[in-house]
Amino acid sequence: MRLSVRRNPQVMEPTPHILVVDDSADIREPLAKYLAKKGLRVSTADGGQEMRRVMKTGAIDLVVLDIMMPGEDGLALCRMMRETTDVPVILLTAMVEETDRVVGLEIGADDYVTKPFSPRELLARIKAVLRRSRGLPRAAPSAERNRLRFDRWILDTLRRELVGEDGVAVPLSTTEFRLLTVFLERPRMVLTRDQLLDLTSGRSLEPFERSIDNQVSRLRKKIESDPKNPAIIKTVWGGGYVLAAEVTEDGA
Repeated sequence: MRLSVRRNPQVMEPTPHILVVDDSADIREPLAKYLAKKGLRVSTADGGQEMRRVMKTGAIDLVVLDIMMPGEDGLALCRMMRETTDVPVILLTAMVEETDRVVGLEIGADDYVTKPFSPRELLARIKAVLRRSRGLPRAAPSAERNRLRFDRWILDTLRRELVGEDGVAVPLSTTEFRLLTVFLERPRMVLTRDQLLDLTSGRSLEPFERSIDNQVSRLRKKIESDPKNPAIIKTVWGGGYVLAAEVTEDGA
């Protein structure tokens, strides 16, 4: 299936392909028409099964995903997506409690919009997330491996477990696990603080987010032999941080 493209005298870029997933046709269809009218390519799905089918048949650049759906809800689908793909997700939620929004962000959503919402606002958020995601370093193909070995450690991404060479597991917080996974997916790549914040938390404006420097410091205390002179996660002055260790697949 061909992607439609915008004509530009300097560059030819594929039109972003947006997937709207909502069990309500009254929301799904008008939203799809609005986004298409604004120049986006749009597909729709009424639930998880249809969402998977669409994602297998065409490249999707961003998913607009309703939380409250029968069967598999949006949070479960978002969690599944974060385990299998790095396609950005914007959640649609009728819930107003802060904890519900935080849960969505914690499992990897890039942004959220609360119902009832303005299609114009959603379009602006879609464009912002696309700009941010397209500027981020892509994960290496090896990122799909479940057990990643580096230095004296093995990270089991399915169990979310960090194990040392002595076989003892070291507990990781959710933030530490995400940060370490980002580094292991992009070894030898210099990652800026803004890129790390986007890759680990998606939405970077939450007031409770601690600085990347503090997160790196805490992670170093757990994996470095000498946290004050780190050999695994090194600081690149004026640039950010880089995972200096080789990353391989553990065959255990």
